[in-house]
Amino acid sequence: MTDNHGWQRVCRLEDLTPGGAVEFTLAGKAAHPDALALRGFVLLHNGRPRAYVNQCPHLGIELNWMPGRFLDADHCFIQCSTHGALFLPDSGECIAGPCQGDALTPLDLAERPDGLFVRFPE
Repeated sequence: MTDNHGWQRVCRLEDLTPGGAVEFTLAGKAAHPDALALRGFVLLHNGRPRAYVNQCPHLGIELNWMPGRFLDADHCFIQCSTHGALFLPDSGECIAGPCQGDALTPLDLAERPDGLFVRFPE
C-alpha cells in the first residue's frame, strides 16, 4: 500500500524481532526501466527501527544471505553475504570490506498507528 506522498506500509513494529528483518519491494522503484524493482529491509537496532535499500554499495547486489537475515553472527553489524562488508545499523556506514567509507542507502521511515512506512528520501 502506498499513499500519494510515496510512503508505503511495510510491517508493524511488532513484526520486527531482534536479529531479524522484514524485506519488501519498493513500490515503483528500479535502477533503470528494464531492471527488477529495488528491495528494501527494515530491522530493529537498539529498540529503534532502521530502513535501508537492500543493495551493497560495492557491487549493487542484495546483502542478505537468507530471507530476513542481514546481521552478522553476533547481531552487531549488517553484513554483505557476498564479500563480508560490515555496516553500522544506525547509519548504514561501511566500516570494513571493499566498500569501506561508503554507506547503505537509507529510507525515510515513519512509525504510525497502523504500522511502519518507508519511502525514498525526497
